[in-house]
Parts: sequence; C-alpha cells; structure tokens
Amino acid sequence: MNLKQIEYALAVAEEGSFTRAAERCHTVQSALSHQIARLERQLGAQLFERTSRRVALTPAGEAFVHSARAAMEATRRIGDEVAAACGQVRGRLSLGMISSLTGLDVVALIATFHQQYPDVHIHLNVGRSEWMVDEVRARRMDVALIGVWPGAAVQGVATRALGDEELMAVVHPDHPLARLPHLALAQLADQPLVDFAAGTGARRQTDEAFAAAQVAHQVQFEITDMRLVEQFVQHGLAVGLVPAGVAQGFAGVAALPISDAPSRRVYAVWSHTPSPAAAAFVAMLEQALAGQAPKPPSMVRLAPVI
Repeated sequence: MNLKQIEYALAVAEEGSFTRAAERCHTVQSALSHQIARLERQLGAQLFERTSRRVALTPAGEAFVHSARAAMEATRRIGDEVAAACGQVRGRLSLGMISSLTGLDVVALIATFHQQYPDVHIHLNVGRSEWMVDEVRARRMDVALIGVWPGAAVQGVATRALGDEELMAVVHPDHPLARLPHLALAQLADQPLVDFAAGTGARRQTDEAFAAAQVAHQVQFEITDMRLVEQFVQHGLAVGLVPAGVAQGFAGVAALPISDAPSRRVYAVWSHTPSPAAAAFVAMLEQALAGQAPKPPSMVRLAPVI
C-alpha cells in the first residue's frame, strides 16, 4: 500500500465516480482503477460497490476511508510540523463560523493572522454548528466558531467558551407586538416564526425555551442563513428570534427583549492535536479576546482547553 493508492481511493469515495476521481488526481481512469484494484487485493477486501450508475463504499470501504483520511492528514502535516520546529508557521488553515456570530470581528482576525503568517493558506466556510463540529472531529476543519444552547455538550474537540447571548424577538415595525416594551414567549404562541431547520443547534435553542415555558410555537419558515430572518420580518411574514447583537444590525425591524428568553453559548472548537497553523490561530484568538497585541511566532503557545 502506498500514498498514491490511498489518495486515489479517497478521491473515488469523495467524488462517487472513477471518472471524476481520475480527473481530480490528474491521471487516466485505467491507471486509477488499476491502483485501486491492486489496493483491494492487498487489503483482501472490496472497498467499492460498482454499478453502471454509481460507486458506493462497502462496509470495508467505510472503515478504510476513516483511517485513510487520518493517514493523509498526518502525512500532510509532516512538512508543517518540521517547519514549525524551525520557527515557520505554514500550511493550510480551514476555518468555520456560524452566520450569526457577533462580538468578534472574524475578518479582522483573519487579516491580522494573514499578515503575521503569510505562508498559511486560509479557507473560511459559514455553516451549521453541528456540521462544523463533525468537520473538526474528522480533521477536515481546523477551527470553528459555533453556537449551541447552554445545556448542549460539545464533545470530541477542544473548546473555548466565548460567551452567552440571549435571543430577542424581531418583528415588523407595524406589528401589534412592536408597541410593547418587552415580550414573554407565551405572546409568540400564535405567531408564525422564521427559524433554522428542526434538529439544528440554533433551532434547539428556541425549541427548548418554548418547551420549558410550556408554550406551543409554530415555525412556518425554515431557513439556513440568519439574514433571511431579517428579510421575512421586514416583509411582515414572520417573527424571528435572534441574538441581541444580530438584532442590532437588522434594518427595518423592531427588536424586543423577552422576559423568558432562550439563550445560546458561543464556542471556539478545534482538534485536541491541532496543526501548527491552528495552534497559532487559537493563540491569536485568545490574544484578541484578552485585548492583547499578537505575539511573534516564537512566542505562540496553544490556548488552554476545556
């Protein structure tokens, strides 16, 4: 077994096609197929179910992919670790964040990091908290900034709590509720709501709060981006529940505090064995939260974990 065979097999698993995998690996399909067949003989197991329409992983293939990704990641990091030992931080830094993050200027932080570590290639993805935690556990993402309801456990990763935020109600300025100084969740029982999809961490914040208050609620519009909440409320189609910092940035809506408001806890999460670039970013994040100037690379230390 060699790294090229592992690379080819992972490409097929991720692309779901021998043709697309060959294109991705810049080789001809016959050569790629030959190497994978040879790998399967060496392992004594079939990795892929092949039909005229699709390519799917077998149970043996699923087990292979789990270990193969870790092996490729370890191989990729060899050069980065050696460079870090010589005082140079380089390589790749994959970041993730929720769309409703407030209280931290992520773009400014990335700009500072890029200025200090120009040899690190940075990639940012905005997504759901659950997906990003899974990506960090699988080492496909280095650091993620997520939001979960306070009772949720974030497991399998290193964490740093960034703070708690209460949610506010946002309504159209002409909505009857807009004239009130504050609300209780019971007053939203009959209101159409706009919220994230059921099962997501963001949605659980509101579902748990309504359940605790023994109040029924109806989510009429399920969205994936916080800015859609603003648009639905601006058109008078629904009431939204958003973090106070997000509500302050909305235009054309009325924001109201809620006496029994749901809340969320914001975390930074990363692998227990971070790459040099990830360790440097976490250290810079700690410095930013503490209001300190970034330290030079030789002084970077991994932030304490929970």
